Amino acid sequence: MTALTILYSFRRCPYAMRARMALWISGTRCELREVKLADKPDAMLEASPKGTVPVVMLPDGQIIDESIDVMRWALGRNDPEGWLAGDDRELLAQVDGPFKHHLDRYKYFTRYDTDPQEHRSAALDILRSLDKRLAKNGQLCGPQRTLADMATFPFIRQFANHDRAWFEAQALPHLHPWLAGHLASEIFATIMAKHVPWKSGDEPVLFAS
Repeated sequence: MTALTILYSFRRCPYAMRARMALWISGTRCELREVKLADKPDAMLEASPKGTVPVVMLPDGQIIDESIDVMRWALGRNDPEGWLAGDDRELLAQVDGPFKHHLDRYKYFTRYDTDPQEHRSAALDILRSLDKRLAKNGQLCGPQRTLADMATFPFIRQFANHDRAWFEAQALPHLHPWLAGHLASEIFATIMAKHVPWKSGDEPVLFAS
């Protein structure tokens, strides 16, 4: 049997979500290993000592442990919807940098000892800029979903879910339907299937489109 690519993932992690969507759309067959973050498997930590998901182990031993790198690798193999056309590095840097910074300090304010309202307001300013961008074409880089959309919406989902009533009350007329559409998509429903945490010796769980 041909060795499979191995994917260490955690269902609710936005970074892992974006990787799973790219792997799925590219048709990359993987062995999915769901991780319990409080009890990370030794095999994952040996492959990637930083201990964060996603971690992709290729059959040749190569390790890819940054979510955007996983997306680019998978889409570089097969990109049926042209997602790489929306590989907007400036936008992705804003999402993974300032927006994630404010999201963490809004959601986990006790951990960071911060004012959650201050960081919520700063994150909202970024969302307003995305709303203006969505007004042009409906998606972040044109009329069709691309890497920019798929890499971004899992983090906005996390922000929205922290206080859904407040989020829905904000004047984001283009971002609200954009987010709802991605959350209702078939690919998102598929990659959010639940799996029990992996343990050494378990039967492989196949992840493939």
